[in-house]
Amino acid sequence: MTNTEDRQHHSLLQRIARRAMMERVLLPDLSVQVISELNGIHRAATNVKESTRDFRNLAWCSIDNDDSRDLDHLTVAEVMPEGAVEILIAVAKETTS
Repeated sequence: MTNTEDRQHHSLLQRIARRAMMERVLLPDLSVQVISELNGIHRAATNVKESTRDFRNLAWCSIDNDDSRDLDHLTVAEVMPEGAVEILIAVAKETTS
């Protein structure tokens, strides 16, 4: 796949995902409040444990029900060097102020 084809494919997948979210009355865009809070972050987290891993590059998928209003349960499968498969599960923790 060429770079142009890859970008077109990525764009198509984004449009499909956005349409699916809107059909399920999910908000595909970040709210003004979220953007404001993100803009207030000026440095990396400082309380990071040595065992902390960055999983943002993985292709996570939601395991929430089709009628869920929040996507806070995710899974991803990673092939390990020995050929085994590691399944990772992410569950969001709700915080209150």
